[in-house]
Amino acid sequence: MKNSYIFKSQTFTWILTICTVILVRAQDESLTISGSVDAYYKYDFAGYKNDDGLGNIPTSFANEQNSVSLGMLNLILGKTVGKASFVGDVSFGPRGQYQSLLNGGDGNTFNIQNLYMSYAFTDKFSMTAGFMGTFVGYEIISPAGNFNYSTSYLFSAGPFQNAGIKAQYEFSDKVGLMVGLFNDWNAYQDFDGVSDFGAQLRISPVDGWDAYINFLTGGTGAIIDLTTAYQVTEAINIGLNAADFSDFGDGDGGYSGGALYLQYGFSDAFALGVRGEYYKEKEDGWAFVPGGESVTGLTLSANVKAGPLTMIPEFRLDNGSTEMFYKNMGLEPTKSASQFSLALVYAF
Repeated sequence: MKNSYIFKSQTFTWILTICTVILVRAQDESLTISGSVDAYYKYDFAGYKNDDGLGNIPTSFANEQNSVSLGMLNLILGKTVGKASFVGDVSFGPRGQYQSLLNGGDGNTFNIQNLYMSYAFTDKFSMTAGFMGTFVGYEIISPAGNFNYSTSYLFSAGPFQNAGIKAQYEFSDKVGLMVGLFNDWNAYQDFDGVSDFGAQLRISPVDGWDAYINFLTGGTGAIIDLTTAYQVTEAINIGLNAADFSDFGDGDGGYSGGALYLQYGFSDAFALGVRGEYYKEKEDGWAFVPGGESVTGLTLSANVKAGPLTMIPEFRLDNGSTEMFYKNMGLEPTKSASQFSLALVYAF
């Protein structure tokens, strides 16, 4: 037993040494490692939860009622050598896997968020191929990239990722254009073939103000999307997302809406932000509210920072144009729903 212990100890030491050498070598070759981890608690004030344990408000993440729940471990690797670069982004946990659409039925415990390669032919022109976080919309899957912890209806209804090839040309520091060919939404491999065409026009009128006009059309439907953010002062940031989607299926399906983001930083350690959103589904519906109906959401979030750790207490109130929520576990319908959540996000 003692010899076995010594052997295992020596083996572990060798493995640790090899890993250390690999990490040092990776750092010497400018391999970047970044990402985030997150967890949260959420309470639906109506006390309602469905058979899956989810509360009233049906957006992508932070759904479990009266539960301390995991978000995900997000691990991002990147490297640039000369004009060539790559990004590999893997997530572990429900926010990055089952709740991000892909691989939900495969039984694995991870999900590829991004896996792409780029080549910069010149300072102005580059091409990228692979599986990429979508260019459509304001919010992203990683909570480290959002001010609010819960997500908007527009984020939840739109694409999460696009697989394909795209070309980017920067005409100047004020104007840029991307065009690309992609698989259908959220498909890292599409057996029906490449079906979508996408484009993005970037306009930066003044320092601190960027606006993106996004267009994507193909197998699922056609979406046009405006995303803009303006850093008014060091403390004040204003953002806007507006989108209209038409489903190519039978009938008049799809959605439209807009979200306004206002944030004020009182200090490096504390900021408050509010998101106001209007979301409407077309006659045949799409995902979250009955066809032809709408919902208005108001979300108040604080960001309390301690170095790389951010605590996000958040209150959210959603109000529908018809009775689309429940007052209690008795399933008595109501037009409004409210919830409180407390999230911890550690970015590295």
